[in-house]
Amino acid sequence: MSTRNSRWELFFLAASLISLTLALLGLTEANSEGDALHALRQSLSDPDHVLQSWDPTLVNPCTWFHVTCNQHNQVTRLDLGNSNLSGHLVPELGKLQHLQYLELYKNEIQGTIPFELGNLKSLISLDLYSNNLTGKIPSSLVKLKSLVFLRLNENQLTGPIPRELTAVSSLKVVDVSSNDLCGTIPVEGPFEHIPMQNFENNLRLEGPELLGLASYDTNCT
Repeated sequence: MSTRNSRWELFFLAASLISLTLALLGLTEANSEGDALHALRQSLSDPDHVLQSWDPTLVNPCTWFHVTCNQHNQVTRLDLGNSNLSGHLVPELGKLQHLQYLELYKNEIQGTIPFELGNLKSLISLDLYSNNLTGKIPSSLVKLKSLVFLRLNENQLTGPIPRELTAVSSLKVVDVSSNDLCGTIPVEGPFEHIPMQNFENNLRLEGPELLGLASYDTNCT
């Protein structure tokens, strides 16, 4: 009988240790996501105090306004569109591994799009339109195999449209109009069905691309 009891005690001990380990891992992940969002808050000017609830001392960011989490307390949405924010995006955003929607449209955000956004493997929607973003569209976005919506219109982005994006078969909506992009418009993969108006108002952008006849980097520096 004592042997049987000992086995049950060991079983329950092992189960308790597993539960504790999983809880600690979840807590670590939540803290990591909270740290990433706090870094974003620190880089932004927020005159309307929409980020006032973002308290980094809390266990996880799931109670913060404009942040949505799943049942595992993992951040899945960031809804800060039209919030009168200015400042810069931060590379720490790439740590939000479960993020599906990054909504930062219609603000006054400046600087470049962090290369690290390519780490957001669960991302479905990247909405950064109507800001003051500069620099190139990062080629790292090719790693976003779940991406459906890519809206970067009405910024000051330069350089070519990354040809690598033609490999992202999930893309349904791409809008890069009203920037300063150059080169030619891709026509392969998902770009075959993107309307031409989604590329308008880029004075140095030519196209659509004539496969085998035109250089992709035509007039693009």
